[in-house]
Amino acid sequence: MSNSSSISHFLLLALADTRQLQLLHFCLLLGISLAALLGNGLIISAVACGHHLHTPMFFFLLNLALSDLGSICTTVPKAMHNSLWDSSTISYSGCAAQVFFFMFFISAEVSLLTIMCYDRYVSICKPLHYGTLLGSSACAHMAAAAWASAFLNALLHTANAFSLPLCHGNALGQFFCEIPQILKLSCSHSKLRKLGIIVVGASLAFGCFVFMVFSYVQIFRAVLRIPCEQGRHKAFSTCLPHLAVVSLFVSTSFFEYLKPPSISSPSLDLAVSVLYSVVPPALNPLIYSLRKQELKVAVWRLITGWFQEQ
Repeated sequence: MSNSSSISHFLLLALADTRQLQLLHFCLLLGISLAALLGNGLIISAVACGHHLHTPMFFFLLNLALSDLGSICTTVPKAMHNSLWDSSTISYSGCAAQVFFFMFFISAEVSLLTIMCYDRYVSICKPLHYGTLLGSSACAHMAAAAWASAFLNALLHTANAFSLPLCHGNALGQFFCEIPQILKLSCSHSKLRKLGIIVVGASLAFGCFVFMVFSYVQIFRAVLRIPCEQGRHKAFSTCLPHLAVVSLFVSTSFFEYLKPPSISSPSLDLAVSVLYSVVPPALNPLIYSLRKQELKVAVWRLITGWFQEQ
């Protein structure tokens, strides 16, 4: 038995047992992280430099790309380091920082996906009020609220989790530090606080999820009433990328945090955590760029302009 005051480091779950598989995982993580950095970096650069993309939809997409970059840079580098150097340790302060920043960027992503859903709802269901409801000032305030609420949520959950007494060792069943794994190490007499952390986080996420479901019901009802087939196609083309990103992120994260302990296993936890923490930041740029013609054109101009300068 140990307590939190005597823990100086945590042991992370190894991605593989053999040296060959460790190097393979390192290469895979390197490829995924480079794809995420390239894709999200191109989106940020294209939106920032393309004046015709200075619209609410692309402004929020830029913020989403920033949250994707932050989340993958929080978890993947340490996992790559451990795979390359055959290590599994992370310091106590490093683990706390990883939990805080991961919660910060994930919370921001949930908020931004909810705001982007509201943007699509206003654009399709209330197009005449779009300029009023989503002016530049309103967009800036919503983005600031998303990042500020994410900061407060991450601070609250990190402080709560790491103030619990830890009595069940220091081995985490995950390749990065996350709150459910910290809670598994806490003492039995802190069950009420553990339940409070889970309920608050689940309630916020579920509230955003209900809002998005309600919004998309209204959106699809409005789209199906459009008489022109070309108009319906255009409306769907702006909504489907966002819906695909939401579905991937929400389904995997809900399964990770709400699955019953009876079906939990290290291999399953590892696979699901990769799906919701590593894969979405790499796939989001691809999903959006394939469906948005303006973004594809802006990215292509950015790339060709860079090569011409060389």
